[in-house]
Amino acid sequence: MLTLGVHVKNLVFLVLGILVLGYLGVTYADLGRYVGVRDYYRVRVELDRTGGLFTNANVTYRGVDIGRVGPLELTSHGVEAELHIDNSAAPVPADLTARVASLSAVGEQYIDLLPRTDEGPYLEDGSVVPRQATTTPEPVTEMLTSVDDLASSVPLDSLRTTVDELGLAFNGQGENLQKLLDTSSEFIEAADEAAPETTELLVDAETVLRTQNEEGEALRSFASGTRELARQLADSDADVEHVISEAPGTADQVRGVLNDLDPDVSVLLANLTTTSEVLRTRQRGMDELLVRVPEVAAAGASVVSEGRMRLGLAATFFEPLPCTSGYGGTTYRNGLDTSPAPPANTGARCASSPGSGKNVRGSANAPGGGALPAPAVPGSRRARGGAPDDGRGAVGSPGLPGGERSGMSGLLGLGGGR
Repeated sequence: MLTLGVHVKNLVFLVLGILVLGYLGVTYADLGRYVGVRDYYRVRVELDRTGGLFTNANVTYRGVDIGRVGPLELTSHGVEAELHIDNSAAPVPADLTARVASLSAVGEQYIDLLPRTDEGPYLEDGSVVPRQATTTPEPVTEMLTSVDDLASSVPLDSLRTTVDELGLAFNGQGENLQKLLDTSSEFIEAADEAAPETTELLVDAETVLRTQNEEGEALRSFASGTRELARQLADSDADVEHVISEAPGTADQVRGVLNDLDPDVSVLLANLTTTSEVLRTRQRGMDELLVRVPEVAAAGASVVSEGRMRLGLAATFFEPLPCTSGYGGTTYRNGLDTSPAPPANTGARCASSPGSGKNVRGSANAPGGGALPAPAVPGSRRARGGAPDDGRGAVGSPGLPGGERSGMSGLLGLGGGR
């Protein structure tokens, strides 16, 4: 007969067995989902193909396991995988990429969730990851087929010839190959030591290349223009040859003209040099003169019209007052007096200050232009002793043979005659 203690032990064993079986059923057999008891939420992932994925594969978030892959279902657009993500796992942002990846070299696949942001919204029960946000690896069969096609496309005879020639090329070259490897090692060490300079060169080269890219259109235009110039020169080959053949005769004529004008042309150019220096120091006054000359010419052209002269006078007497101080020593002389005149009053000038308000005139009050330059000394194309120069080395024919000449500097008197 069973005692009360035995009944109690059996009852305790039965309760423990039921609890263990229930835990195993809920945890490992996933039986809790049939009675509404589960410790995960479900997320559906739309895939083009399984990519080797299987039920009960791992689901990772940033490399950490957070669940398992549930059932896989075939749809009209591909495959739909159900992910069982643990409720205790960290929240997973809904903006993510679901990637089917290989866990090892043997091809064990899993799903890795790669978020694009750290902020919500987050995945929840019933969320769907669209096909556009998923990636699957290429099937191994396609890779093997591509490798087989590549190997089949190589002609065996040509491959055999290549291998034979490589064997002949490296046969007996062990010592040389060893030197090549040693030298390559030294080259790598030198390149490593020069890494900062190389980096700086690459950075600077980026600026140069960017500039070349920006100026690409100009470079293409320049190349096109150069091509057109070369084509035009080729078409004008006869004319160019004619110019070259006629150049010596033209140079002789130029030399003859320069000899005929010597030394008059050098004196003229020297005087013009002095004049230009005077004008250069008075540039502001010349600017004003050149601005006013067109106005005066236009006014003068409008005075005469239809055979008549039209003038208008504006009385501006004593505005400002004329300057009279400084002219007291000048003796009045009637214009009709033809008798010998007394010496001119060379000391007459306006003695009033420019700030007196009077019409102060005279060269002393003109804007200063600096000291006058020394007159330029004209050169000559005649050699010592008065003999005419043969003109070699003259302006316009610098490439003709001959001794050294003063050239244009001597002609202008800037460097002295010969």
